[in-house]
Amino acid sequence: MSNSELNRSIEAILMVVDEPVTELILAQITETPTEQVSAALAELAAEYETANRGFELRQVAGGWRFYSHPDMATIVEKFVLDGQQSRLTQAALETLAVIAYRQPVSRARVSAIRGVNVEAVMKTLITRGLVEESGLEPETGAILYSTTSFFLEKIGINRVEDLPALAPFLPDVDGLDEVLATLTD
Repeated sequence: MSNSELNRSIEAILMVVDEPVTELILAQITETPTEQVSAALAELAAEYETANRGFELRQVAGGWRFYSHPDMATIVEKFVLDGQQSRLTQAALETLAVIAYRQPVSRARVSAIRGVNVEAVMKTLITRGLVEESGLEPETGAILYSTTSFFLEKIGINRVEDLPALAPFLPDVDGLDEVLATLTD
């Protein structure tokens, strides 16, 4: 593997990690000697610093990871805080509704009800403090999720039982009873 290909491979891997990755793991994945990976990481880190990028490559906790540059802390903080105030997407609202009416419920069950993968949406809801882990499903060991007191505060009710009935909001279709049973089991 050329140096350019190795650098690109390392960058691609580090772009998707959520915790530091060791040089050994990077060497195994890229099928490159550890010493060459170490040199490439040091070269990339120096290159980013010299180019005065908005991010940096740091060695922390025994591994490597991208971080926003410390000089950008103010703008990153503004983005993160303003992002918390933005409206939820339609997908997030639908997922939140399923959780609110079915809680406690597993991520897999929410995905099955919605018919789509809800992984990213669940992370958003958890990050915003609207949903939290609330135990484990006895049969499968899956994590169960429920709404939080912050959710109740935001929608202006005291308890989950105060949520409005679903029937008036659903279309008048054949099989409505099955739909309601699915949501309220």
